[in-house]
Amino acid sequence: MANDREVLREIWDGKLPICFQLDQEEIMEIQQPDPFYVMVPRLSYFPLVTDKMKRHFLRYISQENADNEMWIDYNGQPLKWHYPIGFLYDLYCGHDPQLPWTLTIHFSKFPEDVLLHCPNKDVVEAHYMCTVKEADVLKHRGQVMSTMQKKDHNQLWLGLQNDKFDQFWAINRRLMESHGDNEGFKHIPIRIYTDDGSYSQKLVNPKNADGSRKILQQMLQELYPDKPDVKLRTHGIEIPTDTPLQWLSEHMSYPDNFLHLCVC
Repeated sequence: MANDREVLREIWDGKLPICFQLDQEEIMEIQQPDPFYVMVPRLSYFPLVTDKMKRHFLRYISQENADNEMWIDYNGQPLKWHYPIGFLYDLYCGHDPQLPWTLTIHFSKFPEDVLLHCPNKDVVEAHYMCTVKEADVLKHRGQVMSTMQKKDHNQLWLGLQNDKFDQFWAINRRLMESHGDNEGFKHIPIRIYTDDGSYSQKLVNPKNADGSRKILQQMLQELYPDKPDVKLRTHGIEIPTDTPLQWLSEHMSYPDNFLHLCVC
C-alpha cells in the first residue's frame, strides 16, 4: 500500500453533526423533547452510535412502543442501517449539503418492505464481516480472510465499533493491500449508487489490457459509454477523474473494504 497514512487518518477522523428529533406523532408527553445533537463518525453505522439518543427519547413515547425496534428517516426516506453513515449523508445530501443533518426517530410502523431488522449489535457485526469477506474474495480470492484468526476478526470489529484507528488498521491493512505477487487486486470492490439508493456492482479490474493502472475516467467510460459527464462522490469529495482505481480502493474505501460511490 502506498504509505499515505495521513489520508487514511483523515478519512477515519471524518465526523458528521447530527440533530435527531422524535416523530411528533409518537410524543406522548405534554413537554416536547429537546432534539438530541451528536457528532458521529462517518465510517460507523447508526446502531453503533445511537444508544444514548434512544434513551433520551424513550421517556416521551408510549410504553407499549418502548421495546419496539427504533428506525430513522431523512425527509420521509427510511435510512438503511447497514450502510455507513457518511455514505448515507453523501447519497441524500450530496447535492444540497446541510449541517447539522436533521433526522427523525421512530419507534412504531417499522417499514418492513424497506429496512432489514437489527435487534442488536451482533447483527451489525455479522453483516459487516460478511461484507468484508465479500470484498476479500473480489480483491484476493478470499486468501486473506481465510488466514486470519478469530482474534483478528474480533480486533477488526472492535476497532471499528470503538472508533480505534490504530487497533483497526493494524488488522485491516492486510485486507487493503495488494496480495501475493503484488501485481494489484484481482478486482476492485466497488458499488455505485444512484439517488434512489439502488446500486450497481460490477467486476472492475484495476488494470488496463496493457498492464497500466486504470484511472477513474477509464472505468466510467467502460460503465457509462453513453454518459460522458458522470461524476462520482465519496466521503463528501467529488473524485478527480484521473485518480487510479487501486489508490482509491486502498485509501478511500469504507471499513467494509468497498468503495461506496454516489453519482453526482
